[in-house]
Amino acid sequence: MFKIETYRPLNVLKQIEENIWLVDGPVIGFRYLGLKLPFPTRMTVIRQSSGEIWLHSPIKLTPALQIQIDALGPVRYLIAPNTIHYASIPQWQRAYPDAQSFGVPGIDKRARANGLDIKFDHLLGNAADPGWSGEIDQLVVRGGYLTEAVFFHRASKTLILTDLIENFEADKIKSPLWRFLIRIFGSMDPHGAAPRDMRATFIGYKPALRRAVSQMIDWQPQRVIIAHGRWYDKNAIAELKRAFAWVQ
Repeated sequence: MFKIETYRPLNVLKQIEENIWLVDGPVIGFRYLGLKLPFPTRMTVIRQSSGEIWLHSPIKLTPALQIQIDALGPVRYLIAPNTIHYASIPQWQRAYPDAQSFGVPGIDKRARANGLDIKFDHLLGNAADPGWSGEIDQLVVRGGYLTEAVFFHRASKTLILTDLIENFEADKIKSPLWRFLIRIFGSMDPHGAAPRDMRATFIGYKPALRRAVSQMIDWQPQRVIIAHGRWYDKNAIAELKRAFAWVQ
């Protein structure tokens, strides 16, 4: 019923700065109010100074993608960054049994509720794991529905978000109804932000969210990567202030 274009080429490493890449993946169906809504997917890949590979929000693993990832270095960290981004983790765990998997608090319960029993080695908190401390900063943003870990790659000055900002492009949405819904949700490019229904779940959590946004700005990012839609390759701080104006 709903159709959306992807960010081709898919399943290919796209370097955006030294030691950091994007991989745009296939469209997935996200169930909402009885509808199956299309979301393009995106993974972020960081090679640390040790040569170890850190994967944020892993997408579906294909043989060709695995060859590309293996050429970068040993996969050491699998990051499930929020309570709705975890479906592909088991596939990567099987492919890389020596990798450590990390999820946000509450993710295992959410996964089980959706029929997936995923075992995570560690929970993400506000302090970076020793495996990437000093290279990647992080904080955890908690809400009534969504809990999301936010990351900042120091060397490339890149902020990595998942669903706290969504930024769908109208010309990629083929369904007039889905295009209408995205506008109603308030997540249409160039005015991307968290969907309005998600914003409502942060009632009672806004003081902590304001502090988190302040920290994101204090990191002085040059770009912001997001999982769904057009990411921000410039004017990062201005886009953050605009997208989180609803928090004030």
